[in-house]
Order: sequence, then C-alpha cells, then structure tokens
Amino acid sequence: MSERVLSNSTTRRLFSTHGWIGIILVLVFWGINWNLEGVRTSWAFFPLWLGYSLTVDALAFRINGTSLLTRDWRKYIGLFLVSGPSWWIFEVLNWRIRNWHYLGRDLFSDWQYFLFASLSFSVVMPAVFGTAELVSRAGWIRRMKPGLVVRPDKVTIGIVFALGWVFLGLLMVWPRHFFPLVWLSVFCILEPINFWLGNITVTRWTKSGDWRPVISLFVGVMITGFFWEMWNYFSFPKWVYTVPGVDFLHVFEMPILGYGGYLPFSLELYALYHLTTGFLGQRMGDYLNLEARE
Repeated sequence: MSERVLSNSTTRRLFSTHGWIGIILVLVFWGINWNLEGVRTSWAFFPLWLGYSLTVDALAFRINGTSLLTRDWRKYIGLFLVSGPSWWIFEVLNWRIRNWHYLGRDLFSDWQYFLFASLSFSVVMPAVFGTAELVSRAGWIRRMKPGLVVRPDKVTIGIVFALGWVFLGLLMVWPRHFFPLVWLSVFCILEPINFWLGNITVTRWTKSGDWRPVISLFVGVMITGFFWEMWNYFSFPKWVYTVPGVDFLHVFEMPILGYGGYLPFSLELYALYHLTTGFLGQRMGDYLNLEARE
C-alpha cells in the first residue's frame, strides 16, 4: 500500500509520461499548423489536440492525483469515439443557421472531408472535459457557496424539455434571429431525457445549490475555446464565422460575443456524453470527476 502511494506521489512530482508526449505533440504540430504550406491542418489538427488533451490530463493528475486517462484508459478512448458523432449534430444544425464555414472545404471530396472532419471532431470532449477537471480543484471554485437551487421535479423537467423543442423550432424557422439557441436547444432536450432514463445530469448538483461542477465546465470550455480559436487563426483549412448582428470585435476569427456560446455548449457535451454512456449501460457513477471537494 505504502509503495503504491509513494510510486503515485513520485509520478505526480515528476510529471507523467503522457504529459511529456502531449507537450511534444503540441510543440511539433503547432508549428506545422502555422507554418507548413498546403492543407496541413486536415491531418495535423488531431495530433495537435491530442497533445493538448494529454497535457491537461497530466496536469490534472499531477495537481489532483487523478485524471480521465489515469482512472480508466478505456473510457478515455471512449471519449474520442463519442465526441466525433456528437459534434456532427452541431454541423447538421449549422446547415440551417450557417454561422460558420470552412475555408478549404472545396479541396476535399465528400468522403475525405467526412473522414478528416470526424477525426478532428473526436478531440472535442477529451479537451473540454480534461480542462474542466483540471480547473475543478481551483481554490476559488472549491470555496464557492451554494447558490440557486434547481431541482429536477416533474414540472421543471417538463418545462425544460418543452423549451428545448420550442428553441429548436425557432432556430429552424427563423435562423437569422434565433441562431444562438443552437447552444441551448440540444441541452434542454437531452437533460430531461437523461433524467427520465436514469442517466447522470447536472441537476445531481444543482438540486442542492452546488454549481461548482457547472462552473468547472464553463471555465474548462472557455480555456479550451481560446486555444481552439487561437490555433485556428493561422491554420488551413480553417473555420470562419458569419454571425448576424454580432460580427464585430473579433478575437481571432470569433466575434467576442460568440464566446458566450461556449458556456452552454459545455453542458450540451456533458448531456451528450451521458446519454451515450447511458445507452451503453453505464448509468451508475460518473467517470468525469468534477466534484469540487473541500
């Protein structure tokens, strides 16, 4: 027992091997994405973001003593498998709202685009959830007092579910005016479904007024979003935005107000992940360790 503790302590102090691998991947493929000619990002995006994900995971392990990868490497791989199809939901919705498009898309066949895009989309959940877990033990988050209580009673869950479909309808009918609802509708539909199916939901915390895990997701996705937008800026292919009414004060390619969409997006990712794992029979326990322990 004591030897295992000592070994774990030493590993944390020296920084994990997968963390060093992550740093190397980031340095190498950051340079490739910003300097190599041609459509380099189509194949270099994944190793860059794999490097980011491994690095934040190793930092979480060093600081917190646990991390997504070190708890269960099989479930960590599962994050990549769930992430790709999940992001395609937003790509499909974007066919209607047209808030972003990809420069260089025309250089690929449909199958090439689908394969490269799916590989790139697979790193979304590992990056966001890994960063959220890293920041979840920050002192200011751990010290947060209980706030608004949101209980998953029948009325509340029913209202949220109905709003989700209303939001989706408005989004489809009047996309120019209601495009921000893309970052709320999916969560409002899936959160009640997860609750009814007995899957994990954010209300497991908010029913007691504990918003610290939600704040961890918010902070984690904003940090990740900053790196997404920064690394995208000099990449090719790359995404650009055409957002009606808020297309000003860009931070990289993203209008500054657009960063607000990242916050509910993190909850949508959380709901999508637990809907998927619920179907796979993993309803008990939460692999994502966002509890802000004292």
